[in-house]
Amino acid sequence: MVGLSAELEDGQVIPEHSHPEDQLLFASQGVMTVHTSQGVWVVPPLRAVWIPANTPHSVVISGTVSMRTLYVQPRLRPSLPKRCFVMSVSPLLKELILHACGFSRLHNRAPVERRVVEIIVDQLGAVETIPLQLSDPVDARARRVIEALAANPGDSRRLEKLCRGCGASKRTIQRLFLEETKMTFRRWRQQFRLLHAMQRLASGEKVIAAALEAGYNSTSAFISMFRKQLGTTPARYLQLQSNGGKHSQPAPPRAAQESARRSRYQEL
Repeated sequence: MVGLSAELEDGQVIPEHSHPEDQLLFASQGVMTVHTSQGVWVVPPLRAVWIPANTPHSVVISGTVSMRTLYVQPRLRPSLPKRCFVMSVSPLLKELILHACGFSRLHNRAPVERRVVEIIVDQLGAVETIPLQLSDPVDARARRVIEALAANPGDSRRLEKLCRGCGASKRTIQRLFLEETKMTFRRWRQQFRLLHAMQRLASGEKVIAAALEAGYNSTSAFISMFRKQLGTTPARYLQLQSNGGKHSQPAPPRAAQESARRSRYQEL
């Protein structure tokens, strides 16, 4: 198991790459957005994303990020899904990650280091997944809809109007979203708005500005959705972010009940 630490600035992008190990990507501060061909995963403070070996991915940084990552040999892999997912990070797992990143490499031949690896693997086998991902449709017509929304997240047009330039009817787009993302278009749009707002908050925007930019009609609607997904309010989330996650973690979301050298960024 190999640990790596990095302090990254708002707006940095780690270009698409892959590696032969599984990766646990964690931030005690800031927000990271992981992009793969299957979709997008947003990683807020005190959460982590699991990236299986040989998965091409890029990472976008929102806010100042204190990143800690572990590379795990596939033979150590716990019984985790062979796909990316965002997980809750318990206080114990957080401290284990930080401790492991203090080593350049954890060796099985060293008893103390071997025990650290064993406990981390045990902890990973019991993590709780969090619905902070957004699968993208493959069909070109549906992708035209999401491209329009990506260009203007606050776009309030109904689906009928969004469909006018995509080459398909509303009914066809609804079917494509359900078939290819396993979400209705309405649910996909809600998730898209929430994840965009989280990125804007991490970049320093006020709650009301982030909510309006993401297309929410009111701050209260945004706070309600935020609490449902993350188990805390945006204000508490911002406090956690400013404190680098030093205080207690927020409750589990209801929906799911030392700097590295710049030359090593490509290895993330």
